[in-house]
Formats: sequence, structure tokens, C-alpha cells
Amino acid sequence: MIKAEPRSILNFLHTHFDVMRDLFALQSSDGLITKEAYDALIHRQGHTMNIRLREYRVVRSMGSDYEMRDVYFKLMEFLLFEFKPLLPETIEKYKTSIGDLFLKIRKYENQDRDILQERIKNLSHQVREFVDLVERNTFRLLAETRELKSNPERIDYREKVHKASFWIEYYILPLNRILDVKHSESVTSTIIDVSEYANRKRLDMMDETLRMEFEKLYAQLVQTNSDLLRQSKVLVNELLPLLERIRTESLILTGWIEFLRNPYKVETPPLLQGKRTMVYAKDMLFKVREFFEQFAQNEIITLEDGVVDFDKWIFDREHFKTNLAAQMPVNDFFGWCYKELKKDFSDIDTDKFFALCGLLFDEDIHLEFPKKAERVNLVTTTSKISLPKIKVEPALKID
Repeated sequence: MIKAEPRSILNFLHTHFDVMRDLFALQSSDGLITKEAYDALIHRQGHTMNIRLREYRVVRSMGSDYEMRDVYFKLMEFLLFEFKPLLPETIEKYKTSIGDLFLKIRKYENQDRDILQERIKNLSHQVREFVDLVERNTFRLLAETRELKSNPERIDYREKVHKASFWIEYYILPLNRILDVKHSESVTSTIIDVSEYANRKRLDMMDETLRMEFEKLYAQLVQTNSDLLRQSKVLVNELLPLLERIRTESLILTGWIEFLRNPYKVETPPLLQGKRTMVYAKDMLFKVREFFEQFAQNEIITLEDGVVDFDKWIFDREHFKTNLAAQMPVNDFFGWCYKELKKDFSDIDTDKFFALCGLLFDEDIHLEFPKKAERVNLVTTTSKISLPKIKVEPALKID
């Protein structure tokens, strides 16, 4: 019990706010205030400071060390807005406390009026604490995420991805489940049930005092539902997208993240497999010797002027493109090219054949490759060619 006047305590907190902030910083970083740190602080402030801290019950002993009492620590945490995000398991405990009180209110609503009134007030207090923790968690996670995005400490991308994944997995997704109205086991779902019950009782409860208590509880729960919906929107619309952008802002690491999510979707090449190759052929010596031997003997070369006959065939692209469009779909494109040339030539020249095959790259046709290894064998004047059977059809036009 504190014997000092409340004004004296408030005046002490105002006058020695820097001391309170130092104590708060020490406990926030180490979880307690070590004896050495506490003694150093008292040495700087004087022995009277130790007397006041004990008299106003600001600190208490923890073995040889010290800690701030919870009420002062939470006050500084609120004033400085420097609280760490709580694990969702800590917040989720309110489902049990709210659910138990709700069950007892329904079960014993017709018994002792004073006990029922006290339970309603306790339920209201639990809901208020729950909403406060959710708001604090959401605010802190948002601040941490924005700081990570701006990256003032210039941490490397690997650590940023690790932190973003950690917050998503252990904080944001579990917290979002707690706030999910559609989830039957969520705290928000329990609050909705309490709200519906309070709405009925504020209308049909015979006792005026209890009816007013249910009226206040219902008004609080309506505001609570609105607040929780706002926090849920912050999680879904701002926090999650921000962390996802952090995780995917590198193209290389994005590819790896997608691969690791489903590593068996595609067949991957062997990694880090050693292979030994030579930069020159094994028979290089003989090929070089053969090349130089052809110049060892001089041969008599006779040059004669004459008229060289050549084929004056000109590839009419539009003509063949029109024929192809009229016959589509064509199940074997290369076979069709061969048959088109056969109409005009008994022997198919290789250059003519490949010139006609250039229609394959036209944007107005759609290619469909065979699922099996179906091939067609064609003979030209200079070659025997084995080609896959490719189906062509008109390409779909998107407006």
C-alpha cells in the first residue's frame, strides 16, 4: 500500500521523467534491471532517489536485481508508445476468459442480481483489454514493417525476407484468424455471440438495472466490432501486402521462393554437377594436317565464261499465306508446305522449302505442338529432313 499522496507521486513522475525512462529502457532491453545498472543510476541521482522509488513502489527486488512494477511499466509503455508486439497466443486467451464469463451469465442470469451485474462488468473489461491489445499489436507491427521497408539500418535482403516471413507466419496470419468473424473458434466470433445475446437482453430483461448494464454492454460491443473490423482491414490490406512486397522485391530470390513453395512442379537440371570438356577436338592434329596438305600441290585451274542457269522462282508469301488460311486447321504444317511445293515442282529445293516454312512465325496463326514424338520425313534435292508434326490454326484475337 502506498502511503504517499497521489499528487506527490504524479509530481515525482513529472520531475524525474528521465529516471523513469531510463528504468523503462533498461527493463525493455534486458527483461529486468540489473543490480549494477540500478546502482549506477542511484549513484548519479543520489540516495534520495532510491528512497522515493521504494516509497512510491516504482521498483521491487527480484533476487539481487530489480524490476519496474507492472502499472508503472505499462504507463511508460503507453506514454512512449514503445511496446513489443505480443504473440497471438497471448491475445487468444481472451476467447477463454470472455467465453467463460458469457457462459456463466447465460447460465445464472435468473439468480443473484449483484453477481450477474459484476460478471457483465468483468466481461466488458475483458473485451476492452482484448481490443486494446489488438490495436497495440497492429500499430507496432505496422511500424516495424514500415521501418523494415525503408531499411534505415541497411540490413541485407536475406535478413529482411527472414523477418518478413517470420512476422507473417507467427504474428499476422494467426492474429488475422483471431479477428476472422467467419472462423467459429475466433475471439471475434465469440464477441459476436455475446453482442447478439446482449441485444436481446437489453430489450426483454425485467430488471431495470440489469437492462441498463446490458444496454451499455451492447453499445460497447457494437463499437468493438467496428474497431476490430478496422484492425482486420489494416492487417489484410496494408500489412500483408507490404511484407509480401519485401519478400518479392528481388527477382532472383522471388524465383527461388516460388520454386521452394512447389519444388516438384517442374523437372530441374542437376545443380553443382561437375563435367570435364575439351576446348579442341581429339583429332585436331589430323584435321590441321589435312587442311595444309591440300595446298602442297598446285593444280591447274581453267576459268571459262559462260551463262549459268538458275531458277528464277520468287517466293510469293501472300499467295501461300492465303492458301494456308483457307485450309486451316492444318494438322501437319511441314507436310503441307511440302505438298504445296509439289504442285509446281517435281523436285523440292531445300531453300524453297525453308522459305515457305517461314510462315510458321506469322502472328496470325496459333501453333500446337504434339504431345507424342510424331514426326514426318521429307526429301529435298539435297537433304533428308525429319520434322515434328505441328498443328496450326487461326490465332484468337483479343480486343
